[in-house]
Amino acid sequence: MNKFKYILENNLFGVCSKIGEKLNFSAKSIRMYFIYASFFTLGSPVIIYLVLAFWMEIKNQVRSSNGSSIWEI
Repeated sequence: MNKFKYILENNLFGVCSKIGEKLNFSAKSIRMYFIYASFFTLGSPVIIYLVLAFWMEIKNQVRSSNGSSIWEI
């Protein structure tokens, strides 16, 4: 079950778990608040979630480039 949870969180961008790590909250509570906010605001937090996921992916791409310059491409 833990392996499935790990795979699921990595495939769904891991935004809630990353926020939980930064703020020292459990990822489960952040997910629940996100779901509640989505119901009450008719889904607008989904846009925020996608922006955060995009931001995290860009940040990971920049970090994984290991400082290679444009001339090495």
